[in-house]
Amino acid sequence: GAGKPPMYGDYEAQRHWQEVTYNLPIKQWYFNTSDNNLLYWGLDYPPLTAYHSFLCAYVAKLINPDWIALHTSRGYESQSHKLFMRTTVFVADLLIYIPAVILYCHSLKETSTKKKASALCILLYPGLILIDHGHFQYPFFFCMSLGFALWGVLCLSYDWDLLGSVAFCLALNYKQMELYHSLPFFCYLLGKCFKKGLKGKGLLLLTKLAGAVLASFAVCWLPFCTDVEQIMQVLRRLFPIDRGLFEACMFSSPPPCCKCSDKVANIWCSLSVLIKIKNVVSPQTQLKLSFAVTFLSLLPTCIKLTVQPSLRGFKLALVSGALSFFLFSFQVHEKSILLVSVPVCLILNEIPFMATWFLLVSTFSMLPLLLKDGLLLAYAVTTLAFLSTCEASFAIFDKTSVKDLQLKPFSVSLRGFVSWFKPFPRVVRNLFLLSVTLMGALSVMSAAVHPPHKFPDLFPILVSSVSCLHFLFFWVYFNVIMLWDSNSRNQKKAS
Repeated sequence: GAGKPPMYGDYEAQRHWQEVTYNLPIKQWYFNTSDNNLLYWGLDYPPLTAYHSFLCAYVAKLINPDWIALHTSRGYESQSHKLFMRTTVFVADLLIYIPAVILYCHSLKETSTKKKASALCILLYPGLILIDHGHFQYPFFFCMSLGFALWGVLCLSYDWDLLGSVAFCLALNYKQMELYHSLPFFCYLLGKCFKKGLKGKGLLLLTKLAGAVLASFAVCWLPFCTDVEQIMQVLRRLFPIDRGLFEACMFSSPPPCCKCSDKVANIWCSLSVLIKIKNVVSPQTQLKLSFAVTFLSLLPTCIKLTVQPSLRGFKLALVSGALSFFLFSFQVHEKSILLVSVPVCLILNEIPFMATWFLLVSTFSMLPLLLKDGLLLAYAVTTLAFLSTCEASFAIFDKTSVKDLQLKPFSVSLRGFVSWFKPFPRVVRNLFLLSVTLMGALSVMSAAVHPPHKFPDLFPILVSSVSCLHFLFFWVYFNVIMLWDSNSRNQKKAS
């Protein structure tokens, strides 16, 4: 949308948030006023994002006041401003995300070489690079919210439960989509309290955790707690359920400058190709239906994690839980797959073949958005670099046995069908090669072939449908290894 009035595109949205937060009092940030037209990229992210925008705006004001001048700066674009905006992304990476990745890999029970290989592969994950540094919708800043969430996982791995809770609260107050990870955090910590006993140490831990969460939210929301209407207005901006099941952006009918689409690789958008759900089911029913399906899909892993809390189970629940949200929940954006991908990165050293496969598919699922941004070359280079690095670091094609894929407990439980698993490694490798070939072919066709006149959205629909089928397969796989995990009870002892 660069240079295209009246909205100018995502870059302008992030600049405008800096303009609003710097020039207007906090009480007006989320309200529609003469100085803050919410239809023009109105602020719709939690308070921590707004504070970050204000901090960036303060620095911008020192460099060039024209960048954030109220009203007159709309559509401002210059090389120096682009350099400034991109620098803020790198700074966020260096301060929050990259240290979390490196320290997490350092905490693994692996050799020094394997730790470095894991860190390199995670940092080379193309999806996050392409969105945060290519697509550049930067208060979507996945490196910030996911970085805070990673700090939470890191703290919990050292049994620093209070710090882990605070870190995740920061993630949730930066991006409301961190709700994808909320249930695993809640169930894991609740399970630890139950395990310690709710009449002794468990009750004390539960009280401390509740205090830490309440204090974290109180600090973040304090300026908005002056009256109930302030709080309700912020919540209405964060959760605009009236937009409907398919609308993840701030427009009921997105203009050309808005990159949001309904070609997301989740179950609702894929089904809508065959059945126009939004024409058959009312918005309120859509909300109830998506909530029910999401809740039921999450329930087994949440129960398992609460009853048998373990760090390994927690990481698997982060993956399967986030994937359930992506596939079945309300108002999903294609970029939301990153909320699944980063937890998958955390188990890259444990299940390298399947983790690499998933991360390739997750990047491919965003192809229509990446092509709109002119990122075809970057997409091809980063994807090939990531795949090559994973193969060189983990020899992923040699890690396809039932044991390597963590399916041994499941295969044993089938007993009479164990013979079916004998050709399993060869079948999985062939499926992977077929998958990569199909993704490569669709990538080339999407970029180079004009679709039929009658079906202008043919390639985006094919990309989303193929990706959705992959994600359903991975959802079943991760739930199976989570529910049949035989190491949960011994995880603490093994660590």
